[in-house]
Amino acid sequence: MRTFWGLMRAYWFSDRWREAWTLTIVIAVLTTLLSKAGVWLALMIGELTYSINFYHDAANTSPLRTTLTSGVLVIVLFVLKDAVIAGTRSLVSATLHRKWRGWLNSQFNEALLDGNHTHFHAQHGSADSGAAAPDNIDQRIQESIKGMTGGAIGLAMGLLGVATSLYFVGENLLQTSVEVKGLEFLGSYGSSVLALLAVATYVPINTWIAVRLGKAMERLNVRLQQAEGSYRSELTTFLRRSFHVAASRAEDVQKTMHNRLYGDIDRTWARLIVVTVGYNAFEAVHNFLGYRIIAYAPGLVSFIHNKLDLKGYVTGAEMINQLIGQCSWLIHVMPDIATLRANSQRVTELANAIENVQQPQEFYSQSGRSDFHYASQNPVFGLTIQKLELAHQGEDATPFLSAANLRFRRGEWTFLRGESGCGKTSLIKAINGLWPYGRGTIVFPDGVKSFYAAQEVKLPQVSLKQLVCLPGSEQDYGDAQVASALHKAGLGDFIEHMADESREGKIWDQMLSGGQKQKLVVARIVLQQPGLLFLDEATGALDPDGKIAFHQAIKDNCPDVTVISIMHEAVAPRSASGDEFYHSVVAIADGVATKKPLVPNLPRELTTILTQPRPVEDKWMRFSRRLKQK
Repeated sequence: MRTFWGLMRAYWFSDRWREAWTLTIVIAVLTTLLSKAGVWLALMIGELTYSINFYHDAANTSPLRTTLTSGVLVIVLFVLKDAVIAGTRSLVSATLHRKWRGWLNSQFNEALLDGNHTHFHAQHGSADSGAAAPDNIDQRIQESIKGMTGGAIGLAMGLLGVATSLYFVGENLLQTSVEVKGLEFLGSYGSSVLALLAVATYVPINTWIAVRLGKAMERLNVRLQQAEGSYRSELTTFLRRSFHVAASRAEDVQKTMHNRLYGDIDRTWARLIVVTVGYNAFEAVHNFLGYRIIAYAPGLVSFIHNKLDLKGYVTGAEMINQLIGQCSWLIHVMPDIATLRANSQRVTELANAIENVQQPQEFYSQSGRSDFHYASQNPVFGLTIQKLELAHQGEDATPFLSAANLRFRRGEWTFLRGESGCGKTSLIKAINGLWPYGRGTIVFPDGVKSFYAAQEVKLPQVSLKQLVCLPGSEQDYGDAQVASALHKAGLGDFIEHMADESREGKIWDQMLSGGQKQKLVVARIVLQQPGLLFLDEATGALDPDGKIAFHQAIKDNCPDVTVISIMHEAVAPRSASGDEFYHSVVAIADGVATKKPLVPNLPRELTTILTQPRPVEDKWMRFSRRLKQK
């Protein structure tokens, strides 16, 4: 689905092809009937005009009945055409639109939320690699797919309508064609050739003008979608950080940002309005000339020379009217086509971004060095990292972090320490395949489940039980297991609300505090029993007692888990009884990560000094002096 036509045909060749083709065939049949009904209506309008014009003719023995009959038939045909057939077609086409959009939506959801973390990689594209990250993915999936599918169906129905009208109207024009003075060499086909020539000259010229205006509208539509998507995205982000804006009194700054983003919308919209108004004026002139002048001109010569009676003249003009209307369909829907093209461009860009990152390392290699190797080994040997170097984008980027050989045995707890910005989180991301640039080998214990707990916890709108069971399903665990995990994590007060998606009118993401969310992470860990646990400042919202309880719950319920943890503290926490939770420390200094054991049974201050990543003689001397004083 990397091209426009790929997106157009994918649904019809999917596993739901029966549904797609059934609805399409019904629409095609109804469109054909609609064109035929248009010919019947044109013929009957000619009959009505003729009966009114010759109402007082002596040869007309029943003028009132003839006129009323013609009038009633015109109304019946109009209702049949524009209410019954067109209404039914609208219903079926809307159903096709809904089904097609739903299928495309599911395809993009499946592609983005696969095991490859495509949603993550797709947002890290680079213009240097020729694959820039698509902006406003939510808007592309929600609005652009909806607009594209609806516009494509309308375009297809319009083209089919043109083809069927050309057939039925052309057939009728040929049957009623008469000789035209000056064009005697055409014989009886003179009037039909003249009519078709008028349509073939008038419509293409105006279509060319419409296409030029439509391209300007397309460019402005794309720009407007980008501007509106950016504004909506900022509003969503602002509402999520509403507390921080209020606490820092940053309303004026936020207001300025909103005004700037909306100013971009306003300027683009203003230009689009000017082009749209100009297009509407052009379309109005086109319709007047086409329906009032061009339609009646071809048969006028034959009518003046008595080659064509009034009934034939009016009927022929109505036929040309319908033909002009159908062939001008492209002109009438050019604004919609411009929107369709804009939407399809947005959707195909997203589809290309998804396809580009199916092999993440190959994708990142286009804008930097990405040469990570992931393997597995006997779980007895734990986790091993070999010759790891992490860098930023760019082929010649200097590594900011290196680790020659790090081994984490089964059941070992390791504390990552280093100055802010030294690469602690980047190291954990790289181990989990979420860092794009660098090289090295990461060997996982075979068959061991891993769990990554980040500092910021975002909760989807599902039940509390499902939140505890993530990333698994709530069917994987019984209520008693989940309740026990909540209790062990210190969230026992919420056990009776496990089946609820909200409480007191708030979803759980709004209901739970930062500390409670991190306790919820403990409940997940206790329930799912991972063998490899990564804690990326996962206790930042907890007080000292809460941090101890966090670690103790994991220690008591996951005895063989290997833990690699980042915390703000310079020293790893101990249990309430003074025992160490952690066995070793990885210190990062001067871009190098080295692993050392934590020295047990020493005063905490001495442990801190011995495990510093570089010599700190001044601290040692101060500590020695205090020991002597004691």
